[in-house]
Amino acid sequence: MSSAHSFRNKAQALKGRITERIGRNTRNKRLQREGRTDRVSGNLKQSGTKAKDAFRREH
Repeated sequence: MSSAHSFRNKAQALKGRITERIGRNTRNKRLQREGRTDRVSGNLKQSGTKAKDAFRREH
């Protein structure tokens, strides 16, 4: 997996955390939901990448 994909996934998770925090501070449920979705999506993609890399190293 290229470092560009890894960076993109981390950036998405960071954007999600920031958006979620802004939504929480402004009491905007839509922003909270969008931020949570971005954060979880970025984290899942990172986990998938880590699993693929671990599998490649073993075989």
